[in-house]
Amino acid sequence: MIRGILISTLAPLENHIANGGEKLLGNASSIKRRPDGKVYISGQMQRHALFSAIDRLNSADPGKGNTYVSNGDGNSMMVEKDLRADMGGFLEPDAGNYTGRRIAPVSVTPAVALEASEVGRDLLLRLKYEDRDNSIATREFSQMDVMHMNYFLDVENLGISKGYTYDGAKHVKTLYFKHTSENERRRRTKLFIEATRALTDYANQARNATSGEPQEVLIVFDTRLSRKAARYFTAAAQERANILKEFEERGATYFIGDDRSETSVSKAYQSAFKFLESQTLYDPSGANDLQLVTFEEYKKASTTAKKSK
Repeated sequence: MIRGILISTLAPLENHIANGGEKLLGNASSIKRRPDGKVYISGQMQRHALFSAIDRLNSADPGKGNTYVSNGDGNSMMVEKDLRADMGGFLEPDAGNYTGRRIAPVSVTPAVALEASEVGRDLLLRLKYEDRDNSIATREFSQMDVMHMNYFLDVENLGISKGYTYDGAKHVKTLYFKHTSENERRRRTKLFIEATRALTDYANQARNATSGEPQEVLIVFDTRLSRKAARYFTAAAQERANILKEFEERGATYFIGDDRSETSVSKAYQSAFKFLESQTLYDPSGANDLQLVTFEEYKKASTTAKKSK
């Protein structure tokens, strides 16, 4: 029974400004850096790159049906159709009893370089005739980084929403409403996993094809919600061994891939997909495909229940 899926990767990025920051002074563009000198890519950018990859994969999937991935500034509340609404969550404030809030099943961490980064600057010139409107600017870039990235899927909330029953002001019961079939939940899980090795949509890359595709990967199918595997690649050898031992003790299954070894990243993903086919995704609703409701129906039911109290 799979409750959570965590994927941790290491991806080499060379001569990149994958997530540029604000301009430091005038026309000097900066790259985001931590106080220890390691460059990072914000969680917001990682989320953007992940859903861009999910969008491309979903568009090419013959089994997508009427599903789609809405753009970041116009996502819907149709969890049953819109993969961003389902996996990315949303907040729609309402004057009534219903807030329209959905906690995202998919979460990411910022990508952080393993070592302090060597940052350089490009000198950019724009010259015009008669010495008018000339401009000089600099842009920072990082020479070479191995970026540590993490992605997590809370299977319990994938395609499912929670409803609450109150006795007066007291919460006395939790209900679950299922929006998609079990086959669709499994398909969305596969899209999430595949997207973590297909990240290419980073900032300021018109002239520099930066890729977040992994060189090393750890894929964990967990029996409970845990993000402990996120620190595997930054841990010492003994801690790594203890983390893997803990997974084995609680029945979690993991796959490790390294393109510099015989067990490549591709083989790790292939093994992960094969394992997923034989497993059951945790479903707290207990509903079958004949008991599905749209998110709008769930919203109305939740609002009615609250108003009746």
